[in-house]
Amino acid sequence: MKNRVTGLGGFFFKTSDPNKIKEWYKNHLGLNTDDYGCTFWWKDKEGKDCSTQWSPMKEDTKYFEPSKSQFMMNFRVENLVELLKVLKEEGVTVVGEIEEYSYGKFGWILDPDGNKIELWEPIDKAFL
Repeated sequence: MKNRVTGLGGFFFKTSDPNKIKEWYKNHLGLNTDDYGCTFWWKDKEGKDCSTQWSPMKEDTKYFEPSKSQFMMNFRVENLVELLKVLKEEGVTVVGEIEEYSYGKFGWILDPDGNKIELWEPIDKAFL
């Protein structure tokens, strides 16, 4: 596969009080926060609209499982189905099944330290 990861799709982390953290980042760093955190909009090298998500999550979230880490990275990918097939062949642990939404497809893997990594094949126009 030529391009595996095309960019950072998001950064998700656990916190005891997501609303307090969102408010702090809004007040002190100017993040335009909402219920999910903050979406950063940018254009790729072809000029296509893209996004990266920053999201604080409750410290008891199950979304990062089976990882015990305090964070989860999300990487943008071009062909999730093919990439997961190749990664599995390379011995990478694939977690769960692909999930599809109006804004893209998601799959998950674990790195050697047990950190869960979310792979996202986005449909950026769904956000506009």
